[in-house]
Formats: sequence, structure tokens, C-alpha cells
Amino acid sequence: MEIGNKLPEFTLNDQDGNAVSSSEFLGKSALVIFFYPKNFTPGCVREACSFRDNFEDFTDLGAQVIGISSDSESSHKRFARHYKLPFTLLADTRNKVRRLFGVKKGLLGVLPGRETFIFNSQGQLLYKFAALGADPHIKKSLKFLQKEHT
Repeated sequence: MEIGNKLPEFTLNDQDGNAVSSSEFLGKSALVIFFYPKNFTPGCVREACSFRDNFEDFTDLGAQVIGISSDSESSHKRFARHYKLPFTLLADTRNKVRRLFGVKKGLLGVLPGRETFIFNSQGQLLYKFAALGADPHIKKSLKFLQKEHT
């Protein structure tokens, strides 16, 4: 995915087993999609909890947050419940959407990559960011949205 590309069409199940289509978000709000390696691992807990702790900042800026990993719906449900995550988690169990977005493998090609994408309400990619560490994803996303919002 390159800056200016449109949000790809996809449908995945969320942590409650509901089908969620990317087209549902078009025309409504900005969309922050973060891909992360695996539920309950230290870096992913840190990232998800940072998105949780800053969730109100994202919604105040008119953005919805969605996390995507290859974990199952039931794993997402446990993860969301345990850490009280207020946003949608999507189960990309076959890594179809990860490939659609072009998210590369991280850490020596062993772990799935950690990458964040920000789309405007029309579904145009405005910003993307990849980093092994969790912290920059939240900080850079908020900084970008704040700049766009002013």
C-alpha cells in the first residue's frame, strides 16, 4: 500500500464473531488500522493497551481504531476482555488482509510485522508506519491525526 491508495475491500470476523467489512467505514470517519503479531505477547499487550489508554484521543480526533492479527476470534475475545480494549479486533487467520496491505514480516522474517495505516473518511491512505516497537505507533498516529485535524 502506498500513500494515496484506497482502503482495500475486505471482510473479517471481529472478536464477537461478527463479519466486519472495510466498506462499512467509508464516509464515516478516519480509520486507524494497526497490524500486530500476536495476542498476549509483551509488545502486543503494550501496543493494544496504549491504543486503549489513548482511545479517547483518537475518537476526539474523529478516528476509529481497529487492530488486526492472525489470532482467532476467540483469542481476540479473551484478549479484548482481559485488557478491556474498547476497539474492534479482526481475525485475519489466513493473513489474507495482511498480504493485501503488504505488511512485511518483522524480526528476522519470523514474526508477522507491526504496521499502522491511517485512512481518511473517504478511504484514502494518508499515512503508514512500520516499527518493531509498539510505542511509536500510538505517538506517531496521534501526532499525524492532530496535524490533520487542525
